[in-house]
Amino acid sequence: MLYFVARRALSAVTVVLATLVATFVLFFVAPTDPAAAICGERQCTTERYEDIQRSLGLDKPKVEQFAGYMSGLVAGRDFESQGSIRRCDAPCLGYSFKFDQSVFEIIKSRFPVTVSLAVGGAVVFLLFGVTIGSMAAKRRGTTGDRMLMSSTLVMSSIPYYIVALMISLYLTIYYTILPRGAWVSPLDSPGGWLLGMITPWLVLGIYNSTSYSRFSRGSMVETLSEDYIRTARAKGLSDRKVTYKHALRSALIPVVTIFGLDMAGLLGGTIFTEYIFDMPGMGKLALDSLRNFDLPVIMGVVLVGAVLLVFMNFLVDVLYSVLDPRVRL
Repeated sequence: MLYFVARRALSAVTVVLATLVATFVLFFVAPTDPAAAICGERQCTTERYEDIQRSLGLDKPKVEQFAGYMSGLVAGRDFESQGSIRRCDAPCLGYSFKFDQSVFEIIKSRFPVTVSLAVGGAVVFLLFGVTIGSMAAKRRGTTGDRMLMSSTLVMSSIPYYIVALMISLYLTIYYTILPRGAWVSPLDSPGGWLLGMITPWLVLGIYNSTSYSRFSRGSMVETLSEDYIRTARAKGLSDRKVTYKHALRSALIPVVTIFGLDMAGLLGGTIFTEYIFDMPGMGKLALDSLRNFDLPVIMGVVLVGAVLLVFMNFLVDVLYSVLDPRVRL
């Protein structure tokens, strides 16, 4: 088990380093002019353009730029803007002159919002999805099974942003059936935090539970037909124990795969949810930075999202080996 985890950890570190190189190449080596994009067209003077190039290090050779970026992740960097020096402590993902703050500090202030949304939504869609899928699998071929699966198919065929927008407009603004989503730090007011997160959690969780219910059902149907399940029933075990103790564990393996990828995507930024419910998370930060051409922030969000994706894949591999020891081989 230890060798398996070490091998997967080494692979994850290699992918993260490759992601760092690819992200840098995408933003700084590609045939574009980041300084011109940040400077704009109307009010861009030669002095401002040169100042942006100097502050981002774009006037240096590409190899030196990359070396400075990598060293900033470990030891921090100094940025010069309009004659003043701005310190960016490690891990330095860059410095945003629009926020007048290091990118890492900006992302760190927004990350709790995205984590709250992602974890709460994940709890909802796992509970709903696995429960509905298991119920449908036990009633395979019945009217209840067809109704459950048809309802999930109809829900998933509607784009998420339309569902979220309609609920936000009609259930929180026009009729006030649900509380309007708003971010309140749980350290300041746990009750206010819970009240402000209920609606985004329900929207995000119930919509995403549709795919989990179909995956869970398919996996459960296949597992319930295995020989060891028939043996467990022949030994006189109750149907509930056979289904939820023996079959569900094996059926969760494909569910774990999509859960790891979905969690990485959610932690990288729940863009539509944050934008529609006006939650100041990483997704909304990425959209605002795109509009403002804040290149360091965009690059930082992309890099953090990629690292989270690699990390969640590593956790999925480890969890795989716990659910099914044959994976270690």
